[in-house]
Amino acid sequence: MLDSKRHRLARRMKWAARIIGLVMAGFFLVVLIGETVGEILDEGREAIETAGILLGILQGLALLGTIVSWWRERLASILLAAASIGLGIHIAEYAGRNHFLAWLVVGLPYLVASILFLISSRLSRQDP
Repeated sequence: MLDSKRHRLARRMKWAARIIGLVMAGFFLVVLIGETVGEILDEGREAIETAGILLGILQGLALLGTIVSWWRERLASILLAAASIGLGIHIAEYAGRNHFLAWLVVGLPYLVASILFLISSRLSRQDP
């Protein structure tokens, strides 16, 4: 009885984390691609900056972590935590004001998903 509840909880945590990761990474990658295309059309190739490339790489890392979660939850947790930390560093370096608020919007969801994957992994491995 307790084992089935734990298994159900772990499964729900995995799906919640996957949804958070996919929605966030998908949304920000679409925004970044749209922004890049708009800037290239307006200003040419010189419009692409290092900060934008790094942001795209970090969002891609988060998307990769979410995709990997179907096979390896712990690795997914590590990748999402790395993306969250990387976004925090990126925001501290390149954002103008309200660094913490910007990280809450962009980086915190990946950290929450990472923690959910980690807890789910532990619940799945515990002996009854």
